[in-house]
Amino acid sequence: MTGRNSRLLPLVLFAALVLPGLAHAAALHADLLDAAGQPLADAVISLNGPLDASQAPPPALMDQRDKQFQPHVLAVRTGTLVSFPNSDDIRHQVYSFSPAKRFELRLYQGTPSEPVLFDKPGLVVLGCNIHDWMLGYIYVTDDPWFAVSDENGRAAIAGLPAGRYAVTLWHPGNPQLLPQAAGELQVQVQTLSQRFTLASSGPAEPPAPPAPSAFGEAFRKAAEDAAQ
Repeated sequence: MTGRNSRLLPLVLFAALVLPGLAHAAALHADLLDAAGQPLADAVISLNGPLDASQAPPPALMDQRDKQFQPHVLAVRTGTLVSFPNSDDIRHQVYSFSPAKRFELRLYQGTPSEPVLFDKPGLVVLGCNIHDWMLGYIYVTDDPWFAVSDENGRAAIAGLPAGRYAVTLWHPGNPQLLPQAAGELQVQVQTLSQRFTLASSGPAEPPAPPAPSAFGEAFRKAAEDAAQ
């Protein structure tokens, strides 16, 4: 074998092993709507199908900006480490009493040194002890394929192997905050577009912070000082 051919061999093997897998992957483009047919932002769609991703899930971020959790809804796979940076110039105290993950990050600025491991599937509702209008959600799923819809109610999941998938939907406006089974989806080797309707009462906007006042600022500072 010549030197040139020996250099080409790894590329040939790569193409033979990897490209067929890519060729057999599909994509789902989903439109997520409420019961009135209006687009839903911050809706989660997850798929449980023929292939269970075995690699460790990548880390994720739940930021705090303008006294709100950003994003309002974060979807992660079970076993994900989530960091909680505070991008505001004031301190926050993040907590959750949800059974899927109970934790508290005491009053802080910047980014805590240790991320939080979300090791159980379920819904985690976030709050802030200092700013009680702050509300966020982390949807933790065992499903390897999931996405959160944008402001137009659209979500995309790429790299799906062909096969049959069970579909689950969730949104903060769902009754009792419960996930919703949405039947099965047959995925072929192509891009699939489909609409899904959630049993949601409509968009669930995060509560707006109250207008600033001298009393409110004094109360906030006293609460921060008491929490130290």
